[in-house]
Amino acid sequence: MINTGSVSPKDKADLVIINGKVLTMDKENPSAEAVAVRGERIIAAGTNDEVMRLIEKGSTTVIDARGRLVIPGFNDAHVHFGPLDPDYIELRYITNPAIITEKVAAQVRKSKSGQLIRGGHWVHELFPDKKWPSKELIDNVSPDNPVLLDRADGHSVLVNSFVLKMSGITRETKAPFGGEIQKDPVTGEPTGILKDAAMDLIRTGNSKISRSPWEEQERTWQGYLLAMKEARELGVTSLQNAGRADFEAYASLQKAGQLSSRIDIGAPLTDDTAILNSYRELEKKYPRDGNWIRFGYLKAFADGSMGSSTALMFEPFTDNPTSTGLAMWPYEKLEKMVVTADKMGFQIGIHAIGDKANNWVLNAYEKATEVNGKRDSRHRDEHSQTLSPADIPRFAQLGVIPSMQPTHCISDKLFYERRVGYERCKGTYAWRSLINAGSILAFGTDYQVEPLNPMEGLYAAVTRKDRLGEKGSGWFPEQKLTMEEAIRYYTYGPAYAQFMDDRKGMIRKGYLADIVITDKDLLTIPEDQIMKTKIDYTITGGKVVYKAEGSL
Repeated sequence: MINTGSVSPKDKADLVIINGKVLTMDKENPSAEAVAVRGERIIAAGTNDEVMRLIEKGSTTVIDARGRLVIPGFNDAHVHFGPLDPDYIELRYITNPAIITEKVAAQVRKSKSGQLIRGGHWVHELFPDKKWPSKELIDNVSPDNPVLLDRADGHSVLVNSFVLKMSGITRETKAPFGGEIQKDPVTGEPTGILKDAAMDLIRTGNSKISRSPWEEQERTWQGYLLAMKEARELGVTSLQNAGRADFEAYASLQKAGQLSSRIDIGAPLTDDTAILNSYRELEKKYPRDGNWIRFGYLKAFADGSMGSSTALMFEPFTDNPTSTGLAMWPYEKLEKMVVTADKMGFQIGIHAIGDKANNWVLNAYEKATEVNGKRDSRHRDEHSQTLSPADIPRFAQLGVIPSMQPTHCISDKLFYERRVGYERCKGTYAWRSLINAGSILAFGTDYQVEPLNPMEGLYAAVTRKDRLGEKGSGWFPEQKLTMEEAIRYYTYGPAYAQFMDDRKGMIRKGYLADIVITDKDLLTIPEDQIMKTKIDYTITGGKVVYKAEGSL
């Protein structure tokens, strides 16, 4: 029986959760039965009796968790978030290249001549022959429409001949630094695959491969609403955007009461002090001590991706001995940008996949410390995928955050050993080694490269098995985490990475009331049930922003 006696207005809770299995992430109070919230903040995490005293009849919203797991809201440390395109051609997990042709043809039939066709998330390693797709797959069904189909990693794109022609890309075109134009080894003609910096050749300065302004405006608002809906249904209460995004769009969402996830938005890393000073002005408008829309970190790329064979490696790829990958910048330029931005007090996050790229990033951060002095910068290494053993302890020594995405492990393990060999894979997705060396991990998804669903990441972190649930102990099982650790690095870890660990990432008195209730107990269920786990409640800033249909 709930005690709903009179409560002083200054003591009452606006919302309480009772009868829960509360995993707080607070080392001083690791578990609780109930949580009380007033406004945006948690005012108590303790026993049912303690929290029930804060209920005011007719005023306090009471959620009976009925023994369900209650945890802090998921905080995705690395996303590419923005409005969803309802016409986007989804190619994730396809195993037959002919499906690309079919789906493009279907979208062309619904589109006007000249209208841009977008899609992606294909992985050629899933095709029977494991060969890269080519423009011939889509040319015949899209003679009058530009088609851009991104590989799942976002570091390669398949385009049709329409795009190549309008962009002036021919057999004579040379790839820019940090890019590759894939060409037929016999004819020398572009195949339609453009990698990394070469993608810029078709993404800028050509109005004929963009939608008209009125088409974009028509789609944008609904696209943002769709994206927010997806995040809250998955229990993602915070998003850290890896790169630039539209601050004003999110401010409009907040004004309209439609912003249901907090968001950090960054900007490109540069050594241009005039641009860095302009970032300072933007940071004043969206301050880092704010709680909803915040200026984030400065982003750069050190290399490409393993899937596109453009990760920067010390030694050649095992399956392509002529290549060691691509650097996006000469090291000297990367170091200069880091030192300059660090001197001005910015947080930096650099994408690094290959062992050499990760080494470069750590070297640049170390140089910044030598030049500018040591501070609590919490610079980030985005992905930290393939590490040399000697570099693993340097993360903690330098205070660098390994910002990692567990689902990349179970997606990429399909081809990782073929790319770099067994020995180098020992330093791949080295979560346990990094933790043992003193690092605090920040987990995310790299959405839309991977699905936004945190349950897939939790599954990957504790099993290191493919999504079909293969037998055995998983890929390099010595790097697996416990479920409690995996949840910690999806909640507290990302909050630490964004300097919000003093108010977010734990269910603790005084902290922001970002909380989720799951329909299964992640701490006890079999591993084959983890990805089937759903969110029953999502609470952001003390408000229930999502309740699953039929939830009690």
